[in-house]
Formats: sequence, C-alpha cells, structure tokens
Amino acid sequence: MAHSTDYYETLGVSREASAEEIKKAFRRRARETHPDTSDHEDAEERFKALNEAYEVLADPQKRETYDRFGTADPRQTGFSGGSAGGGFGMGDLFSVFFDGMSGNFARQASPEGRDMSGQVVVTLLEAADGTEKEIRYNRLAECGTCDGTGAEPGGQVTMCPRCHGTGQVRTARRTIMGTFESVGPCERCEGTGQVVDPPCPTCQGDGRVRVTETVEVKVPPGVMDGVQLRVPGKGEAGLRGASGGDLIVQVRVAPHETLHRDGDDLHGQARVLFTVAALGGEITVDGLHGPVAAKVPAGVANGDTVSVKGEGMPRLRGSGSGDLIVHINIIVPKKLTKDQRRLMEELSASLGDGHEHSAFERIRDWLGV
Repeated sequence: MAHSTDYYETLGVSREASAEEIKKAFRRRARETHPDTSDHEDAEERFKALNEAYEVLADPQKRETYDRFGTADPRQTGFSGGSAGGGFGMGDLFSVFFDGMSGNFARQASPEGRDMSGQVVVTLLEAADGTEKEIRYNRLAECGTCDGTGAEPGGQVTMCPRCHGTGQVRTARRTIMGTFESVGPCERCEGTGQVVDPPCPTCQGDGRVRVTETVEVKVPPGVMDGVQLRVPGKGEAGLRGASGGDLIVQVRVAPHETLHRDGDDLHGQARVLFTVAALGGEITVDGLHGPVAAKVPAGVANGDTVSVKGEGMPRLRGSGSGDLIVHINIIVPKKLTKDQRRLMEELSASLGDGHEHSAFERIRDWLGV
C-alpha cells in the first residue's frame, strides 16, 4: 500500500505544528501503527513511514530543509538511536509503549480506602467554646451484607490463581528492538490479588457500597480558621476489608461583627469621652461572651490600646487564654450647654498654650485628636 510522502500528512499535523504537537502526534500514531499492536497487514510499512516523518520533522535543521526543498538528506530510517537535533530515540520508544514508566505498564491499584475531605463553618464564639457540627456526605462504606469481604454469605475469598495474590502479572512483548517485559494489573482479580466466589449480590464483590452519612465533628475550643480535623475511619472504605481512609474536615471561622482575631488575642474598639481619656477611669467594652470592664489610664491618646487579660481566645495547645486588646477612640462633644462651655473655657485658660485658638481647638490639641 502506498503511503503519503508528505511528512506532515503522515503525522496528521499542520505545517505550523509545534515540536511538542509533532511529538504527541507521533506517540499517538505509533501506538496505532506498530506491528505488535496493529492488525493492518502493512503495519510494518506504516510504522517505518511514521518514523521517517518524525525523524525529519523532530530535527529543526532537517525540518527547515524539508520545508524549503520538499525533501531531506536521505538516510537509513528506523530505530537509529536518534540524532543530536532531537530525532527519535530510546526515550521516545519507552514513552510510546510504556508511558515513560521504563517498562512498567501500570502499578497495582491500592486496595486501601482514600481519605475524603469536608468543611464546617463555626462562629467565633463557637471557636472559642468548642462545639459539635454535623457534616453530611457520600462515601464508599463497608458492605453490611458481606461485612466487607466481597463474598456472598457462605462464600469464600481465595488467592488469585493467576497472579498468586500479587495483583500483578508480567507480560513479554516482542518488538523489532527485542523483547520487553512489562508489569500490569491482573485482569482476573482486577489487581486485588483475591477472587471471591460467589460475589456478594449487594456490592458485586467489591466489599463496599455507596451511602450517605451524617458525622458529628468535634471542634475543640480555641480552634483557628483553616485548621484541619481528622475523623478516623470515616473516609472511603478499603476494598474487601482493606484499611479505610479518614475524613479530613477543614474548619472555617466566620468573621465577628465587632471583634477581630489575631492569634489568641482579640481586638475591639471602644468610644471614650475626652474627660475619661484625660482623667482615667473604667469603661465597659464588648467582649466575646458579653460586656467586659476595661481600665483606661489617665492621659490616654486617641488610637492607644488597653488590654484586658484573659478575655481573648482559649489557647488550642496549652493553658490559659489570650487578651482582649481595646483600641481607644476618643469622643469630643459637638454641642455644649452654657455651663459646660464655661467650664471648658476655664479649663482651656488653665491649660493655655499661648496660641490664639478657640477653647475647643486647645482641647483638641491637648488631646491629640
């Protein structure tokens, strides 16, 4: 059968195809045309034509010559080990037939169950006190009919006679380069190494069934946003009684209306009258569990902070709690009565700064607001 001498047509790519596109096209067609895998009578001829096209187009210099003159320097085709310019070589051969696994077609699938993931959202108060949250999800659980064995009640699970319990079989492949051995999953037992007889009618021999479950997740006091909690055994069940995975739950802490968390400390704000800021005193601020008393020292300035020990978040690891950090926002009244204004003017006079400022301006300067 005659084949096209257009190398681009042989590979099934456009003349503008990149080097990577050419390589992918060659690998794809090599699997289809190789004499050991193709049913075509002229498979060997097709494969040689494919190699000839790839050897030219994979080499930048040869490709340029071919694009310019419609031909390249004649040379012996086939598996020559490749050229320095990027032609076909041993690495390409293994990539075509073994997917870059150096002779291993596939690895035995693990019978162990996989971990699964979920998420719960808690308030800042729940994060401080600890709580329990429900999470509902779908998973592969142990079959109740066969207790996870995969065999019908009264049946049995035996070692696979073909792979002798390994779950893998070796296959020898003859190629024009010689004989290659590959290892792949056993088709008889589907890579498990076990044969069930007869299989469980509920799970069809898998030992697992898909269910919808609700799990209680214990959230510890002091948990931080993004922490992952592990619920043992609540992931995917293992194949035919193999060990199962865990459920990994990420905790997200919702923002609070008035408080901001920084590690184990909490931050909030308090509006303080300028008289309290000047004289000092005790104020009531919003804490996580309700009103909290905070002492304000005399002479505090706008933007200063005061701390209330132990009113922050419980420490997740260790004892005690963080602090509540209160940010001071000094309030200056916009309207005064006559008596208040007289008193303020007297105070302003006693604090005179030598500038022609109004009473309010002098007080604002003194307070730093």
